[in-house]
Amino acid sequence: MKKNRYWMISLFVLVVACGPAQKVTSSWVKPDRPAKTYSTVFVAALVQDTELKMSLENDLAAAASAKGYKVVKATDVFPPNFTRQNLPDRETALAKIKGLNCDAIFTVAIVDKQSESRYVPGTTTYAPFRAYGRGFWGYYSYAYPVMYQPGYYTTDKTYFLEGNAFDVASEEMIWSVQSEAYNPSSKKSLAKGYTEVLVKEFEKVFKK
Repeated sequence: MKKNRYWMISLFVLVVACGPAQKVTSSWVKPDRPAKTYSTVFVAALVQDTELKMSLENDLAAAASAKGYKVVKATDVFPPNFTRQNLPDRETALAKIKGLNCDAIFTVAIVDKQSESRYVPGTTTYAPFRAYGRGFWGYYSYAYPVMYQPGYYTTDKTYFLEGNAFDVASEEMIWSVQSEAYNPSSKKSLAKGYTEVLVKEFEKVFKK
């Protein structure tokens, strides 16, 4: 019974570890969106962390450029340390974006972050051939640290992101996509993974 329980726990940990790091959870497209082709996209990551903001905008800009779009990054136009207190007014911001000949805007924001602690059970590895030619202590001191890994607690982090595309002329939202990022190893990997799943969803929804 204990063996079965341990096997089930180990399998669960393996499935969690091997699951997709990022995935799209929902996507919406405006049914009566303007029937036109966009050429220049204004990309803005609405996050306070400057490093993450630049990573997201750089990766999204590179992906859009690879698809043939011209791209303007928000960090090249507006200071990256915007707060609610020093944001430009709507008219000023839109005038600047339109002045750069942008006909579409894409924004991405982290709308929530959840943390959850879990216990990772210890593991043992059985390798009897390693005992050959060793006395008790020689084998014990060699094998114990190699064959036994104690359990430990770890904290999983899940980020919930929302990307929205707007038509500049009408200011209407034309596309919205929600996604999850599970345990990104770094800010750069979060940005890279997000861009990859976003491009796949874009190609699925907007086949050019």
